[in-house]
Formats: sequence, structure tokens, C-alpha cells
Amino acid sequence: MALAALTIAPMAAQENAQTAAPAQEEETAPLRIGVAGVTHGHLSEVKDRIRAGRKDFVVVGVAEENDEYRNDNDLTRYLDASVFYKDLEKMLDETKPEAVVAYGSAYDHLKVVKACAPRGIHVMVEKPLAANMRQAKKMKKLAEKYHIMVLTNYETTWYATNTQAKKYIDKGTIGKVFRMNVYDGHQGPVEIGCSPRFLSWLLDPILNGGGAVMDFGCYGANLATWIMNGQKPTKVQAVLHTNKPDVYKQVDDDATILVDYPGMTLQINASWGWPWNHKDMEIFGDKGVIYQRTNKIMDLRIGDELTKDIEAEPLQAPYNDCFRLLKAAVRSDITIGPSDQAALENNMTVMQILTSAIKSAKKGRAIRIR
Repeated sequence: MALAALTIAPMAAQENAQTAAPAQEEETAPLRIGVAGVTHGHLSEVKDRIRAGRKDFVVVGVAEENDEYRNDNDLTRYLDASVFYKDLEKMLDETKPEAVVAYGSAYDHLKVVKACAPRGIHVMVEKPLAANMRQAKKMKKLAEKYHIMVLTNYETTWYATNTQAKKYIDKGTIGKVFRMNVYDGHQGPVEIGCSPRFLSWLLDPILNGGGAVMDFGCYGANLATWIMNGQKPTKVQAVLHTNKPDVYKQVDDDATILVDYPGMTLQINASWGWPWNHKDMEIFGDKGVIYQRTNKIMDLRIGDELTKDIEAEPLQAPYNDCFRLLKAAVRSDITIGPSDQAALENNMTVMQILTSAIKSAKKGRAIRIR
């Protein structure tokens, strides 16, 4: 088959996929969502969907301890004042959400799960799963004890090119994968203008667990765990640097992580010091190479034949949006597999890779994964 035939998904199909979802959202009752914390910059994900008139979920309560932040955040213009609470547990008991989405620090994710799990409320956190491995293990224990889902939301989960790359790999298009190079970074959270309330914990080695290694290193670890169908690596070695110590006084701003699997090497390149924002990756097989350039466009080389500017097939609901996925999972319309990007099992491996990387950088040697 000619490589040109692999180019897929005309724009008309993409438009049809995007317009089909709203009609489906009207068919069932909206998912009752609680919001825990308002300091994460990605809180705009909720605001943007409310502004767009989405009907698949409704925010029934927002919990934030800090009075200033609770009274002035991305959601205060769009929600009634009565849904804002100082106390998380009171919000859960009075509003009874089906799921809670966490938009506080990574360190606070455990607190959210501690409150939600005994009440049978599912949780979706922003990446990474936790600030450290000890917290992640506690979250996993709570999830298992109370039979709730603890999902992790990554921007890259919604990249059509990443899903298309996985399809190529599973079909054997590029043969046996032996190397992945993943690049995730931007100029830095200070440089791109993240809010002071976001920076207050994002740059804290306790509240975030680290700097670029946690903020951006998690993407590559998550994608590789998914592409490798949940296989765990054997060892991790990393170099962490702080190239802008006047800006990032307590955490790294550049991380290179080598992750060793039987027959495959993953290189994670995570940085707060690049001149532009990009999240892309190269996947090498013994028959060809995938270059995932953007969320929609990729290149594919098989031998000497290069097909450029392949438009990836658009993702279909509920796999095209974090809130649609959450609703479908909570309502048991879909099952989250253990190696899926949002899955707790996948993200326990992510945490193992990240914490091993931090340990490796401190000790100056590779850390074996058991």
C-alpha cells in the first residue's frame, strides 16, 4: 500500500465528529461535578466549557480554603455564589457530586482523595498524579478500598496524533519500537505569565514534587507507559539542571530522563527553558519512524518513503475531552483500562519513573525499578 494512502481524516470528517458530541450530551443527565481548589492554571478548562454552553456536566460545588482565591477565580463570574465553599467535606456532603476534579497543588491531590473516597466519589486530578510516591501509594490504597476511580488528566491525552501513533504501532506499521524521544516544554511558567497563585505551589519542591521534571517529565512517562501497554521499565537515570537560578530558586528547570525497558529506550526531555512551547515526540521502529509534530499533524517514514503532514483521524467522543471521558467512565459507559493514559495503574508507573529520576539526579547513578 502506498504511504500516501495512510493520510486520513479529511476536514469534513473532523467537523462532523465535533458537531456530533453536543447532541449526544443532551441525551443523559449532566454529570454532577465538584471542583476542589482553584489555584491551578488549568481551571480555565472548566470555565471554557461552561462558556461554551456544554451540557454534559454541571458544577454543583467549588471548594477553596483561601478566602481571596475562593471569592475571585475563573469560575466566580459563571457560577452562583452559593456553590462556593471554604470546606471541601462540607461541599461534598451538601452538593453530593458524582465526581470531583482537582485544581489545587499536586500535594493536595491526596487530601482530595481522602475526602472523596469514603463517600464513594470518583476523582480526576490534573497531572501529575501526586507530588511524591508516598502520596501516590496512599491514593491507590484509598481508591482500592472504597472502589473509586482516581484518574489523571493530561493535555496530550487529547492529541489526535498520539492516538494515531499508537494505532500505527499496534498495527506494526513501523515494526518493533526500540526508541522514543519525547519533548515537552516551554519558556517557563514565570516567563509565560502564570498567575502568582499558580506559581506559589508550582515552584515549590514539596507542593509540586519538583520543577520541570514533574511538570513536563510526566507527559513522556505517561505516553510511554500507554504505548508500551503498561510495561514497567527496568531502570531510570536522569540529569536535572537549574539554568535560571534567579527565577527558579528551589526547583529544576530542565530535565533529561533516560528510561530503560527490555529492548526499548525512552528519552524524556522536559524543560522550562526552551524558546517556544512544544509537545512532540519521535518513535523509532525497526521498519520506520513516526514524528508526532503537533496535536493534529504528524510525519511517517517507512524505509526511504516519507509521508509528511498527515492529518490524524479526529478523536471521537467520549475519548476527545476530559469531561466527556470522566462522565462516560463514572456512568460505566466505558471502562478505563490499566494502561490507558488516565488510569491509576498507568500513573503509578509514571510516579515511579519521576521519583526514580529525582533520586537518580541526586545520587548521580541509575536507579533500578523493582
